[in-house]
Amino acid sequence: MQLFDKTLGDWLEHWAKETPDNPYIVYSDRDLRFSWKQFNERVDNMAKGLMAMGVKKGTHVGIWAQNVPDWLTFLYACAKLGAVAITVNTNYKSHELAFVLENSDMHTLCLTDGVAGNNYVDMVYELIPELRESQRGHLKSEKFPFLKNVVYIGQEKHRGMYNTAEVLLLGASKSDEDYNKIKESVNCHDVVNMQYTSGTTGFPKGVMLTHHNIANNGYLTGCHMKYTQADKVCVCVPLFHCFGVVLATMACLTTGCAQVMVEKFDPLLVLASVHKERCTVLHGVPTMFIAELNHPMFEMFDMSSLRTGIMAGALCPMELMRQVNEKMFLDVTSVYGLTESSPGMTQTRVDDSFEVRCTTVGREYEFTEVAVLDPATGEECPVGVEGEMCCRGYNVMKGYYKNPEATAQVIDKNGWLHSGDLGVKDESGNYRITGRIKDMIIRGGENISPKEVEDFLYLMPGVKDVQVVAVKSQRYGEDVGAFIIPKEGYTITTEDVRDYCKDKIARYKIPRYVFTVAEYPLTGSGKIQKFRLREMALELCEQQGIEIL
Repeated sequence: MQLFDKTLGDWLEHWAKETPDNPYIVYSDRDLRFSWKQFNERVDNMAKGLMAMGVKKGTHVGIWAQNVPDWLTFLYACAKLGAVAITVNTNYKSHELAFVLENSDMHTLCLTDGVAGNNYVDMVYELIPELRESQRGHLKSEKFPFLKNVVYIGQEKHRGMYNTAEVLLLGASKSDEDYNKIKESVNCHDVVNMQYTSGTTGFPKGVMLTHHNIANNGYLTGCHMKYTQADKVCVCVPLFHCFGVVLATMACLTTGCAQVMVEKFDPLLVLASVHKERCTVLHGVPTMFIAELNHPMFEMFDMSSLRTGIMAGALCPMELMRQVNEKMFLDVTSVYGLTESSPGMTQTRVDDSFEVRCTTVGREYEFTEVAVLDPATGEECPVGVEGEMCCRGYNVMKGYYKNPEATAQVIDKNGWLHSGDLGVKDESGNYRITGRIKDMIIRGGENISPKEVEDFLYLMPGVKDVQVVAVKSQRYGEDVGAFIIPKEGYTITTEDVRDYCKDKIARYKIPRYVFTVAEYPLTGSGKIQKFRLREMALELCEQQGIEIL
């Protein structure tokens, strides 16, 4: 194994030359297939179209879509130009989109119609009313001065927006000579992807990841699972997360395997895609594997082609991993990390014992140092002693965009990236995650900042004070609970809160459990005891007969 100094564009062109006719992108449900050569040609045409729209090295381009065929086209087109692809969560509502548009200094936004209950086109027109009256490519937005273009990913036409066909047509006007000069200027240590990740301090922060970060993390992930060019990876996890874009896409890009894509997770479509394409690898968060195993048509599909995969993003129950192993023939691995570490810090290997793969998150990635550090002293903890999971190496992000203070809080003077998670190292060199220092909620693989939800709920009429905590969930690992102290004369119900949140914040952030209280449990120094609120949530659910899902 080694680290490569290649850009994403270098990798794509490598396989387009070495294995031009091998399949790269496959959509089984619509029989859409691109070979490496075909896909590389489409990326070049799209990149030249973006050039004609003013996209250049360092330009920020947003991709707001589910796993549609051109999601990856735009990613690689940005990569070849040295532009930065901003991956936008498909669940975002107007409140969150406005923040990302402004915070990221986005120049071009590429979007689809949206998802159920979330019309992206309408939302953009609402946020940017000038778009309806603007000539394409000449947007002047008072609220978002950096934004110049909006691209609709598809064939439909919308006022003020380019569509995909028009971007490709624009590319025909750009010379290969100009395009090649730009490509040659791109360095593997340039930022290529910016992902917004929730922390404990309010709004998400833009994590700047380089070609070197994510390509090498993907390559080593593929090595741990013994990928070859014959592998076919079923990708049903969203591409806007590190799980999809790195642990799936970058692993395929750097090892030459095919990606069998699922646009939107549907257990039946996943099973059918694995069956039809004879997929060898399947990724997912625990809830995805549960849905697949429990689908009434599961027995109709042949899973025998599968050999490995990744289960990550939330707590992975041992019994679930056992069923996946026995019924889906998967020697499933686990990856531990965070967006800021590109994301892999540790991983179990495909040839580890079942016990190791089920009870640990494996050992550190090659060329990466992982240490369990004492949160109080910063010294490394002995084997078996709990401390904070930290890492340093090629995989550590370049920093948070326009936020050096927050960057300095997580990357210390010695270069250690602090995860906020507690863990221990065993005598075999494998790690177990034991808890969390940060007050984060992880719901089905989505990171949720309690403070972000609290800040939003403070705006609700009748709310005097609010505290948001994680509530244990059978389905999602954790869910969102809100403890509200109402203002005098107000009565606030769960339905009131959920109605207030609807269409303003992403659905997964909306509290499932709402409790009104007169006061909060406090420490002797007057600090709110959030651990006690987590316990109270379970007690109150039991007292009130509320089912915990």
